Order: sequence, then C-alpha cells, then structure tokens
Amino acid sequence: MVKEIDRAGFPIVHVTNLVSVSKVTGANRIVPGYGLVSPFSDPLLTAEEQKAMQKSLVERALKAVSTDVTEQTFF
Repeated sequence: MVKEIDRAGFPIVHVTNLVSVSKVTGANRIVPGYGLVSPFSDPLLTAEEQKAMQKSLVERALKAVSTDVTEQTFF
C-alpha cells in the first residue's frame, strides 16, 4: 500500500519494525521502528525515554517524507 500511495504522487513513510517486509514490498522511505505491537513505543523505557524516542522517530519520518527518493532509502 505504501508503494502505491507513493506512486500516486503522495510522499509517504513506512515506520515499521518489520523492515524486511518493507524492503520486499518496495517501500521507498523506511524508518525502522521499535516494538512489535507498536513501532512507536518500547515498554521497557520510562515515560520520558519513550517521549524522546517517539520525538526522534517523528523527526526522522518528517525528514524522510520531505526527501525526494527514487529507490529504497532508510532514515
């Protein structure tokens, strides 16, 4: 789905913990996430650490979505 949305002209980022699946399906902008259930959280971290981790992921995703790419790129 990510690849088709991108092909339609809408830049999109795939934040995922399943990077291998993202590679196989051809997503162009990939941001590796953390948790299996939720790529934006890690239950082993404190609330403050999670907030910092989430901020970092969002910043990487924003950089990815604003970058022109023609092939798979990891951010």
